[in-house]
Amino acid sequence: MSFLRLQGVEKYFGPVHAIKGVELSIEKGEFVVFVGPSGCGKSTLLRMIAGLTEIDAGRLMLDGRDITQLPSSKRDLAMVFQSYALYPHMSVYDNMSFALRLAHVDPGVVRQKVERAAEILNLTAYLKRTPRELSGGQRQRVAIGRAIVRAPKVFLFDEPLSNLDAALRGQTRVEIAKLHRDLGATTIYVTHDQVEAMTLADRVVVLRDGAIEQVGSPLALYDRPANRFVAQFIGTPQMNLIDTAALPAIASLVGAAESTEGCVGVRPEHVIVRPPGEGRLAGRVELVESLGSNTLIYAQVGDPAQGVQIVASQSTRCALHPGDAIGLDIAPHSFHLFDRQGQTLAPAA
Repeated sequence: MSFLRLQGVEKYFGPVHAIKGVELSIEKGEFVVFVGPSGCGKSTLLRMIAGLTEIDAGRLMLDGRDITQLPSSKRDLAMVFQSYALYPHMSVYDNMSFALRLAHVDPGVVRQKVERAAEILNLTAYLKRTPRELSGGQRQRVAIGRAIVRAPKVFLFDEPLSNLDAALRGQTRVEIAKLHRDLGATTIYVTHDQVEAMTLADRVVVLRDGAIEQVGSPLALYDRPANRFVAQFIGTPQMNLIDTAALPAIASLVGAAESTEGCVGVRPEHVIVRPPGEGRLAGRVELVESLGSNTLIYAQVGDPAQGVQIVASQSTRCALHPGDAIGLDIAPHSFHLFDRQGQTLAPAA
């Protein structure tokens, strides 16, 4: 039996159908990431699980118990918010222990749990400080610690790293991954950041317009997207989607039927850059992004007025400049085919 199960969960905001019959099963100890564009319903779905937003239809089961109508305080869940939500006048210790003290837990047990959480999160030296004396990353760790001391059945994270700078985001992401491994807790994590989704998740749930597009491991979604939306959303830089009508030669290049109507999808790392005159496609460099460890080459292929842009990613540096002529090939067995409705016609060969 699934540890946490959403059965036909629905949400309306007036006439707007925000969550559309979501069915999802999450196993005990699993790290699941909800990802999707702004407005897709990922935070709303998380708040419905937390009990902060009412479920209009369907059921929510946790460890064999129906918690659909229970208030948030009775669901045995703990949520970490984007905004930290710390009490500014309280010390770190008091912030982390507040929920336990409110529940009249024995002071000795409270101290033991707070000190253990502080040790896990490297906050022991800061227990007497107030939030204004901490960095953004330390404040977020305090918010996580406040959830840990409650020992909930499920941790809920609502874009917890979005307020941090790039360096702190990377560091805190690693800490969250280690924390999940050490605690073995069931975790649901909401983000719009693909790097977080790909590096943290056991499974990724891709949402669009209140419905699930695909569920799977990060690499399964990357290698075998169910449709054009997932293919474009998962992966940085995005998959190249080439309309066969705009560039008919692409169909024969990948070995698809000439009559294929739709798009050919190719990951940038599978686009091979050749010297001019070589390769089965001729292109001209529009932009070169040198990122140190890899290089992105944006090329225009076909009619200059109605051409197609193709992005190539390579792990070596290059001496190309905008305006240079190049040849392009597609690595064998690396493409995806999508019909006009955006559905996958065939998996990558």
